[in-house]
Amino acid sequence: MIEVNNLHKGFGGVKVLKGISTTFLPGKTSLIIGESGSGKTVFLKSLIGLHTPEDGTISFDGRINTKFTQKEKQQWRQEIGMVFQGSALFDSQTVEDNVMFPLKMFTSKTYEEMLERVNFVLKRVNLENSNHKLPAELSGGMQKRVAIARAIVMNPKYLFCDEPNSGLDPRTAIVIDQLIQEITEEYQITTVINTHDMNSVMEIGEKIVFLKNGRKAWEGTSKDVFKTDNQAVVDFVYSSNLFKKVREAYLNEKK
Repeated sequence: MIEVNNLHKGFGGVKVLKGISTTFLPGKTSLIIGESGSGKTVFLKSLIGLHTPEDGTISFDGRINTKFTQKEKQQWRQEIGMVFQGSALFDSQTVEDNVMFPLKMFTSKTYEEMLERVNFVLKRVNLENSNHKLPAELSGGMQKRVAIARAIVMNPKYLFCDEPNSGLDPRTAIVIDQLIQEITEEYQITTVINTHDMNSVMEIGEKIVFLKNGRKAWEGTSKDVFKTDNQAVVDFVYSSNLFKKVREAYLNEKK
């Protein structure tokens, strides 16, 4: 579980995060949404330790990350998996080498033990027998699955995804969403996703945190989104005619 309490962060005297408090639970897919400039990226980077809060705390299963010793910080980093927006694969390395990279960096496993783990996670993301392919030989969706495999190869407690559906067609995006949700539930990972994809909000938003001007303006589930009277959320989520119609149909059905 990740607990955020009264988080503040700014740059050059400009406040970006203004007292955000929320909780992310294991086994649930939690989504951070909001307009550009709302503070989503700074919030995510604060969660993974790239930014240090000016005030407030972030605790991981009761451990406040800013109070970690160097040894505790190294251990915590091994508990984190990260899926980057552009997958961030090493172009000159094979799928196998990309996925094995964290194991080589953080463990003392033998090559055989590492390969066994790599093959296990590649099978889990439906990429069996892709070990020796290069990223350039893979589709965008397959590259994203490799990135997910690499993110979970260390069996993390916490998984962070930055725009995991960026650049993917709608059908592939749904596959990636479902995969992330399945893995989250299966391994009881605390998963936090930074996204602009409203399909993700509707499909896997077990918890949604809506940021506006650096503050938490609303939080709830995908079901709560349909019935909220928070105008900022309505304007953001239902900016397209399709989602407006879906919401209207839902509200009419409940009358």
